[in-house]
Amino acid sequence: MAMDRLEAMHVFVTVADLRGFAPAARKLHLSPSAVTRLIAALEEHLGVRLLQRTTRQVTLTDVGTRYLERARRILADVEEADGSARQERNRPSGRLVVSAPVGFGRLHVGPVMTAYLKRYPDVTAELRLSDHLVNLVEDAVDAAVRIGHLADSSLVARQVGEMRRIVVAAPGYLKRNGEPKTPEALAAHQTIQFGPSANWHFVQDGRDIEVTPTPRLTSNSADAALQYAEAGGGVTRVLAYQAAEGLKRGRLKIVLAKYEQPALPIHIVYPTSRLLSAKVRAFIDLVVETAEWRFG
Repeated sequence: MAMDRLEAMHVFVTVADLRGFAPAARKLHLSPSAVTRLIAALEEHLGVRLLQRTTRQVTLTDVGTRYLERARRILADVEEADGSARQERNRPSGRLVVSAPVGFGRLHVGPVMTAYLKRYPDVTAELRLSDHLVNLVEDAVDAAVRIGHLADSSLVARQVGEMRRIVVAAPGYLKRNGEPKTPEALAAHQTIQFGPSANWHFVQDGRDIEVTPTPRLTSNSADAALQYAEAGGGVTRVLAYQAAEGLKRGRLKIVLAKYEQPALPIHIVYPTSRLLSAKVRAFIDLVVETAEWRFG
């Protein structure tokens, strides 16, 4: 097994300082035989004698005296390099690239980014909003906010919240057309389709129910779907945060709540290939500390 040169140097300096193998072993929490072995390996590697061993004490050879001075300097340099790298790791700096879905990013990730940049003046940041799944490694993204169950991948995920999928309609529409009491009752209602899937999934007594409404309006924009719903156009199914404003102002009402699927997790994901840097760790910590990402 190759000798660890820095460890051997450290042991040599300690032996020289304490003038003995036994006191050095005690200080370093090593066995005396391990200390002897490391010094012997170092001497063999250098091809010179560094220490004179007598029964009473250990003294330096001339070469050992010169080597000692250099070894001290090298170990001090290494210590300094480690220290400054640790400081870098602990103080967020550099460029942070975060990706998030468009609507959620605008409403909920943007404010966290604002607070983050105020708190960490050494960081510059880019917030990329996209509803397409980005490849973090290829697109050089440090962290991404994802809503929903994650496909198994090489990403590390930290759950930071959860999100209900809800069915909503305008109170006026429900007054005129009655409230659907079961998922099957949607067949008799005007529906508005948001998102790619035509099927709406529900749960009843632990079993999945799937209904396929025939929508009056289909849109890839939650805003457009909700606008039409608020105008009395019918029933739509969206993520809870998308309808939060309309619900708060009484322009929308939730229906079929007891048939909802379990809430979707919200994660921050980042590539395993990168050591978690201070800037990413600080961003995740700030989300956990300040963001109320429980949309239920």
